Amino acid sequence: MAANKKQIEELKVILLDRKESIIKHVNTSRSNIEELKSQECKDDLDYAEISTDSFIEAQSANQQLAELNDIEAALDRIDAETYGICAMCDEYIAVGRLRAKPFAKYCTPCREIYEQEQQ
Repeated sequence: MAANKKQIEELKVILLDRKESIIKHVNTSRSNIEELKSQECKDDLDYAEISTDSFIEAQSANQQLAELNDIEAALDRIDAETYGICAMCDEYIAVGRLRAKPFAKYCTPCREIYEQEQQ
């Protein structure tokens, strides 16, 4: 069943809220990385700890940026009135799937095919 206009508007609000949250998180991560870079290393252990913390912050920010790109694409699909249509088979994506993952671009069967092809 296709998402109706009201459901799409609700999902758009969720996408916009998540977008705002990710931007805040990425900016905080960048600040944290800069702060870690400015710390003095007294020994190899300090260096290892700061390097590890910087790496973890960067990985988290990268994952968040990938999700942000997916969210932007979903918002573009809403504007283009193609939101909720599978990018692979052109069938409607189930509303339950969109609620679980509002930036989903594939229906469940096509997502499984896509994931198998990625392995």
